[in-house]
Amino acid sequence: MRMERLSQDKIRIFLTFDDLSERGIQKEDMWREIPKVHELFSEMMDQAYSELGFDASGPLAVEVFAMPAQGMVVIVTRGKMERDSEAGAEEELDEEVYEMEVTLEQSEAIIYRFRDIEDAIGAAKMLKSQITDEGRMYKYQNHWILCFDPSSGENANDNALIAILAEYGEATSVTPAVLEEYGQLVIPAHAVQVLTEHFA
Repeated sequence: MRMERLSQDKIRIFLTFDDLSERGIQKEDMWREIPKVHELFSEMMDQAYSELGFDASGPLAVEVFAMPAQGMVVIVTRGKMERDSEAGAEEELDEEVYEMEVTLEQSEAIIYRFRDIEDAIGAAKMLKSQITDEGRMYKYQNHWILCFDPSSGENANDNALIAILAEYGEATSVTPAVLEEYGQLVIPAHAVQVLTEHFA
C-alpha cells in the first residue's frame, strides 16, 4: 500500500491486488458494503495519518478507480460534502465512523511509467513487432508514461502487453483522468509506432 499527498485535503492511495488478497478482499468486494472493506478503509486512514499527517475526521469524498494489472487507486478528499451539523454528530465522533461519499470507477486503461525515454523505446520496439503500435505517451512528474486502451477482443493480448511493459517499466497508480489534466501529452496516438520510427 503506497500513499501520497496531492494537496492539503487530498491524498492518493495505491492498493495492489496483493494488498487486497492479503486481507481476503476480492476486487469486486470494493463495490460492496462489507466489514472487511470497512476495516481496510480504517487501516488506510490510520496509515495516512501516521505517514502523511492526514486527519480523516469529518466528511470525506472517496473515489475508487480499479485498473487491470495495476490494482486500485483510492483518492480521498476531506471536507467536500456540506451537511447541517446536528447534535447527534458529536456522538458519532466517539465511534470510528467516517462520513463518506464513495464514487467507484473502473478504468480498463493499461498505464506504465518509465524512468527514462530509453526504457520506453525498448518497450515500444518489443511491442511493435509483437502486439501493437498504438498507445499515448505522457510526461508526468519526471516520468515517461505509456497509456493503452484495452483491446476490444480477448484478454490474452492485454496480458502480453502488460508482460512486456512490466519488463521495462512499472505499473503506476496514476489514472487517465489525472494524466489528461496534469500530464503533458507528448504523443497523442500510435505512440509505439512513433517511438520506434524516430528512435530506431
